[in-house]
Amino acid sequence: MSGTARKTPYKQLHPTVILDATESIGHRCDGRLLALNSFENRVYQVGLENGTSLVVKFYRKGRWSQQAILEEHQFTRELEELEIPVSTPLADATGRTLHSWQGFRFAVYARCGGRAPDLENHDHLERLGAALGRIHAVGATRPFQARPTLDVESFGVEPHRFLMDSGFIPADLRAIYDALMKELLRWIRHGFALAGPLHLIRLHGDCHSGNILWGEQGPMFVDFDDARMGPAIQDLWMCLSGDREEQGNQFSALLKGYRRFHDFNPREVHLVESLRTLRMIHYAAWIARRWDDPAFPRAFPWFDAPRYWDHHIQSLREQITLMQAPPLEWNPQAFTLSRY
Repeated sequence: MSGTARKTPYKQLHPTVILDATESIGHRCDGRLLALNSFENRVYQVGLENGTSLVVKFYRKGRWSQQAILEEHQFTRELEELEIPVSTPLADATGRTLHSWQGFRFAVYARCGGRAPDLENHDHLERLGAALGRIHAVGATRPFQARPTLDVESFGVEPHRFLMDSGFIPADLRAIYDALMKELLRWIRHGFALAGPLHLIRLHGDCHSGNILWGEQGPMFVDFDDARMGPAIQDLWMCLSGDREEQGNQFSALLKGYRRFHDFNPREVHLVESLRTLRMIHYAAWIARRWDDPAFPRAFPWFDAPRYWDHHIQSLREQITLMQAPPLEWNPQAFTLSRY
């Protein structure tokens, strides 16, 4: 792919291309088109002549191999076959779920309704935990072959290196940021060491509330684009918020549902703040990598301002204190000792 194509991968994704791509696999469009909230990929709600709508996702060029995308699709279809509530790509008449049109790879999904889950509602959390336990029970049956693993190198070391060379960090903060990152990585590795040998499974990978739709039947999980190998706690900690006591109570509710369907290694709680810190580091590098995509300066106008880096550094410093603290505690009544 040329440098220009990498910088502006969606420059040629005009409305006519979106509609023609959708019609190329047998759907008759009525011209209605609504861009949905997505930055890494481009996602649209496309109206059909029968009055219904589909969601069409165009993958960012160069990010995933075809095999990696198909692994994502296969994972969600495995879950769907067991009636686990996830959004899966629709297959065409030949059984294909990944399509191409004018250089773009795309997939089509049924439109899903719902609202964000109430993560302060313990009944919601218990049901959410049960659904995650079912997902992880399937994820543990075999590994991904083409998709990556969540680890310190890819989410910490490499983003640190990239940001130091990116030109985004103000000159007067570069040495401070570099020293802080080295200290952070030391504490992150300490958390991984306390967790001990990890059992890596196939994960959703980006299990924040925006990727969970709540309806009458409970949670529906969408957007498995970041699915990867990693420890189970990665999908669980992202459902937690508030102070330590609140997070402990929320975690108790999650585990009450989760352990009905899948085992949990209690040592993984040592990873919560390490994984949170890695996500913060990786997120900053992600924005920097995508800055040439016109959608990113519009969405994150504060990113290249010194004030952002002051705040980012302060937030990372607070993570050192959190990583030094004892691990998250929960109600033992929600937890049964496992083989770990």
